[in-house]
Amino acid sequence: MNRYFRVDYDDRQIAWLYFDTQDASTNVLTEEALEAFDQQLISIAQAHPKGLVILSAKESGFIAGADVKAFATIPSPEAAKKLILRAHDIFHRLEALSFPSVALIHGYCLGGGLELALACRYRVASTEMSTRLGFPETHLGIFPGFGGSVRSIRLLGHLPAIQMMLSARSVSARTAKRLHLVEFAVPKRQLKNAARRLILEQPAAHTPPLSRRLPGNALLRPFVARLLRRQVARHARPEHYPAPYALIDHWRKHAGHAARMYASEAREVSTLLTGETAQNLIRVFLLQDRLKGLAEKSDFTARHVHVIGGGVMGGDIAAWCVLKGLVVTLQDRAPEHLGRAVSRAHKLFRKKLRDRYQVQNAMDRLIADHLGTGIKKADVIIEAIYEDVKAKQNLYRQVEPVMKASALLASNTSSIPLEKLAEHLQQPERLIGLHFFNPVAKMPLVEIVTQAGNPPQLIADATRFAKGIGKLPLPVKSHPGFLVNRVLMPYLLEAVTLLEEGVSATEIDEAALRFGMPMGPVELADTVGLDICLSVAEKLSETLHNPVPESLRRQVEAGHLGKKSGQGYYTWDKGSAQKEKPRPAPEQLGHYGDRMILRLVNESMACLREKIVDDAGLVDAGVIFGTGFAPFRGGPMHYAEKTGKKEILSKFRKLEYTYGNRFTPDPGWEDFQT
Repeated sequence: MNRYFRVDYDDRQIAWLYFDTQDASTNVLTEEALEAFDQQLISIAQAHPKGLVILSAKESGFIAGADVKAFATIPSPEAAKKLILRAHDIFHRLEALSFPSVALIHGYCLGGGLELALACRYRVASTEMSTRLGFPETHLGIFPGFGGSVRSIRLLGHLPAIQMMLSARSVSARTAKRLHLVEFAVPKRQLKNAARRLILEQPAAHTPPLSRRLPGNALLRPFVARLLRRQVARHARPEHYPAPYALIDHWRKHAGHAARMYASEAREVSTLLTGETAQNLIRVFLLQDRLKGLAEKSDFTARHVHVIGGGVMGGDIAAWCVLKGLVVTLQDRAPEHLGRAVSRAHKLFRKKLRDRYQVQNAMDRLIADHLGTGIKKADVIIEAIYEDVKAKQNLYRQVEPVMKASALLASNTSSIPLEKLAEHLQQPERLIGLHFFNPVAKMPLVEIVTQAGNPPQLIADATRFAKGIGKLPLPVKSHPGFLVNRVLMPYLLEAVTLLEEGVSATEIDEAALRFGMPMGPVELADTVGLDICLSVAEKLSETLHNPVPESLRRQVEAGHLGKKSGQGYYTWDKGSAQKEKPRPAPEQLGHYGDRMILRLVNESMACLREKIVDDAGLVDAGVIFGTGFAPFRGGPMHYAEKTGKKEILSKFRKLEYTYGNRFTPDPGWEDFQT
C-alpha cells in the first residue's frame, strides 16, 4: 500500500485497485500519483490476475482530472511534453495488459480521469446524478493530452468524440451508455457485479458504425474540419481561445494514424499549456477553487428555504434551490406571480432533470405559500422583492419575530447597503446579503454581502449555504453596488455614452467582443432590462460620479425596456437582437473598447482600494464569474498587471484629457505593482 493506492484480490482472482489519495477528499492525477499507479500496474501484471478493476475509495467520485495546480507552475513546453509522454507510457501499459481491465466510475470522471478510464478495456458507471464524464480541457485552454483525443475517437467515432472534446460538457452515465462511452450504466450498488461480469464474460469491444467512422476519411476531413471551425467560431474567436482550433487541426492532420496522433497530442498540448491563454484560464480555475474553499469554515446545512418574492429573481432562486434538493416555500402578495414562478420552475426542472419522476419529485418540493407559513420552519429566508428600502424594512419587521433563532435572514438586494435595510430590526446584525445574478440557473456567482456587525459564524454559514446550492460564494462589503454591479455599471454607462455620441450599438458591442467579452454591453443592458439598469445607475450615480445618461431614462419612460418588451437599444425578435453588421476601422474599435474596459478596470481598482473584497484575486474572481469578463484575460486586475502600470496610466490620462474626470485614475493605482 502507498499514499495513493491499495489493491485487494477476491476469491475469483480479480484485482481491485482502489485510488484513495491520503489526506484529500478527491483523487487527482498528480505526477506522483501517476508514478504510483504505474508501479501498481507492474506489480498487478506480475500476479497474473483474471482481471483488474480500477475504482475510487472516495465518495466524491472516480478521478477529478489531472493536477491543474501543477499546470500553473510548469516551466516550459519541454517540461510539459515530458509529463504528457510519461502519461502516454503509463496508459499504454494499462491498455496493453494481457487480462481485461474495467474502470468502475461513480461521481466525477473528468479530463485525465476519463482518459485513464478510456485506456481500460471496459467501463461501468453509476446512474446517480453526481456521476459525470467529460473532457473539460478546452475550458483550461488545452485539449485532452493523456491519449484522450486518440482513444475517444476510436471508441465513439470521429464527430461524437470531437464534439465532446470541443464542448467541454460532461455527460451522465445514461448518456455515456448511449454514446458507448461505457458498457453499463447501473445503480451504484450494482457496479461491482457489472464489473465482475465484464471480466468473466469478456465481451467484444465496441466498434463505432461506419457512419461514425466515415468523417475521419482523409478526403472528408478537410471539409468536416471547416464545418467544425465555423461552429466553434460562433462561440470563441481563435485569437482569444486557440485550443478548440488546435484540436480540430490536430484531428484534420493526423486522424487515422494513432502514433502520429499521440505525437501531435504531446506536441500541441504542451505548447498550448504554457501559452498565455491557458495560463490565464488555469488561474481562473484556481480562483474558482479558492471561492469554493471559502465555505470550509462552516458545517451549516439547510433543508428548507423560504423565498419571499415571486418575481423573476425570487421565483428562479426558489427553483434553483429545489433543483439542488431542498424544500422551498415561495411567498408573494400576488398569487398570480406564484403561478408564473411555478410554471417557470417546471420548465427548468424538465430541462435539467429529463426524468419525469425526478421532475415530479422536484415539483413536490416547491410549495406556493401565499400566507408565508413556511417562515417559521425555514433554515434560510431569502427576501427577493423589488428594490425599495421601506418595503424591505417593513417586510423584515414581519419576518423577524416569526423566524427560527438559528435561521439565516438574507436579502437579494442588488445595490442597497445592508446597514440601511437593517435599521429597524431588533437584531440588525442578523441580516446578510445573498445577491444572486440573472439568470440564476446560468450565473455561477453569489455575493455574500456583509455588514460591520455580522458575526463571523453567520458569514461562514451563508457562504456554506451558497456553495451547498452549487454557487460560487464571494464575501463582499456592504457598499452601494457591492462589487459586481458597481464594476459593471461604468462599463455599461460608457457604452450608453458612446450611443449618445452617435456610435452604433453593433459597433459598440463588436468592440467589446473583440476584447473578449462574451456579450456586448448594449445587448447585455437590453437583456438585463433597461429599467433595472436605470434603477442601479441612479443608486450608484453618486458613488460613480457619473450622471445617468438621458437616453437611458428616455428609453425607460417610453416603455422600451429591452428584450422583455421587444424594444430597447435593439429591436428583439423571438429572443434575438436584430443587428446590422458593423464596418468600423479596427483602430476605432480599439478606442471604443478602451473607453469601456478601462472604466471597468478603474472601478475594479477602486473596489480593491476600498477593500470591498480582500484582494486582487477575489476582485478578478467576482468580475469574471459575476459579469463574464473575458476569462482568457484572467480578470481585470490581472489584465492591468499584464498590460503594465505605465501603459494603463498613459491610457487613462489621454482619455481623461479628452473626456473628463470619469477617466481620472483611481488613487489605488499609485500603489499598484506590476
